[in-house]
Amino acid sequence: MTNTLLMPMATAVWLVENTTLTFKQIAEFCNLHEVEIQGIADGEVAKGIVGYNPIIAGQLTKEEIELSSKDQARSLKINDYNLDISSDKNKIKKYVPLSKRQDKPDSALWLIKQHPSLKESQISKLVGITKNSVTAIKNKSYWNFNNLNPKDPVAIGLFSQKDLQEALEKAERRIKREKKLKEKEKLNQNIK
Repeated sequence: MTNTLLMPMATAVWLVENTTLTFKQIAEFCNLHEVEIQGIADGEVAKGIVGYNPIIAGQLTKEEIELSSKDQARSLKINDYNLDISSDKNKIKKYVPLSKRQDKPDSALWLIKQHPSLKESQISKLVGITKNSVTAIKNKSYWNFNNLNPKDPVAIGLFSQKDLQEALEKAERRIKREKKLKEKEKLNQNIK
């Protein structure tokens, strides 16, 4: 996919007003005709269009404009940028409707039963309840323990399978570390 210019006419207006680039350079960059750029400069074309700053938009750099301003034969090159579109679900807490809030303790119980390797802090982070509540559910001292029904949190949409898999992998690494540490301690005791 090639990078295309956002709002070419408004960008051309800004470039005409704020740079010393030639009409040909601006026309090539904005994919417009040279006569249109001449019309923008004369105030006959693009009346009322507010200039769009391609530097702020990340489509051009000041350096690129300066290089092309010094060399009139040089074409402007659109800034090649790739946006990393990633999921920030774990950074932004999403709203959980009242009808689903009872599912949180149910989900914590399911995780405790199905994945005993998970720490209480991991469960509380995944499900979105306090660590004290997870501890109480684990110890069966939760105020509403008798009414809890284990529910798969992925199936009801509290978090994704990927989140669960990452937590399980983290727990597995922790268990391996603890096991190695115990073996090391045992070896050190045998040496003494």
